[in-house]
Amino acid sequence: MKDIQKPVQEAVDRLIASGAEQGLQVAVYRHGEPVADVAAGVADAETGRPVTPDTPFFSFSTGKGVTATVAHVLAERGLFDYETPIAELWPEFGVHGKDRATVRHALTHTAGVPGMPAETTVRDLADWDRMCAILAAAEPWWEPGTRTGYHAVSFGYLVGEIVRRATGKAVSQVLREEVAEPLGVAGELFFGVPESELGRVARLRDAEGNAELLASIPRDLPMFGAVPAAVMPTAEYGNRPEVLTSDIPSGGTMSARAVARMYAALLDEVDGVRLVSPRRLREISAVAFTGVDEIMGASATWALGYSTDPLGTSEAGRGERPTVFGMPGVGGSAACADTATGIAFAVTTNRFTSFGPSTALGHIGEVIAKAVADG
Repeated sequence: MKDIQKPVQEAVDRLIASGAEQGLQVAVYRHGEPVADVAAGVADAETGRPVTPDTPFFSFSTGKGVTATVAHVLAERGLFDYETPIAELWPEFGVHGKDRATVRHALTHTAGVPGMPAETTVRDLADWDRMCAILAAAEPWWEPGTRTGYHAVSFGYLVGEIVRRATGKAVSQVLREEVAEPLGVAGELFFGVPESELGRVARLRDAEGNAELLASIPRDLPMFGAVPAAVMPTAEYGNRPEVLTSDIPSGGTMSARAVARMYAALLDEVDGVRLVSPRRLREISAVAFTGVDEIMGASATWALGYSTDPLGTSEAGRGERPTVFGMPGVGGSAACADTATGIAFAVTTNRFTSFGPSTALGHIGEVIAKAVADG
């Protein structure tokens, strides 16, 4: 593949200069080696603080791919497997028919517990034990494993508590010890950000018309049964210190190069570190469940904890070429890997759009695809 640092930098600079983006990072790895690491724009529009390659961005559901990766690292070590009943690790969860729910179901959004109480607040989200108790006591919306529905908030607690029960450690600690520190990105890949690091985090800013877009969405959609109004994804939510400093692993705070490095270490060895075996990589990146999403109302195809269409480039997912896996985040960030090309890449942005398409992803994706095609 030809050198892509320059074309990626040029694409990012155009996006910033046009006003389409405010602050942006892009990182690309191929076969375990970094081939592009770009940062541009401002991390905080009020102070003019610039984006640097190590600036962490709150990236919403891009963090779900990080949570899933932590689970796979533990599965690789034999702490559980994908058919392990959740209740075997977390006995309180096994009520109301949830005793049949497995780790696989948690990772594929088929466990049947996508909802949160309507009165849930940010303070509640920051209370790990409270949120896990709510999930443990919940009645499933469907028989686990039979349907899928996006577990927008509950995914992080569900998988994170599996991690905690298996290790005795908070998911943020396991992320740091088992993934971030070995890969040299402990200061750039977080669930709960240390208070001392908050000054480095990029500030999100709503795109023009974002509030009106969010207000126009009908409140009777199933999505609002899964994501309470007080914790809907907004720039304000992603800037709140209690969100950034708490373990809420349905989202995460990261630099593009940190999360791209993580995906690269799923595909290949990165400076002597490989997170999972080639055999496990094949398993976690393969299609695990396809169905109509009970929350979003559209067709959904899941690998084990990852979307099969993380860049939103295909209405039907990846079809007959099951090679790409990763997670996008509402607002425009995304990170993914391609087992066919050996490419891992990530985009982080602080220009927040609730449900609109990412400005950067399409442009950057085209640059990378052209570089791969040109050899």
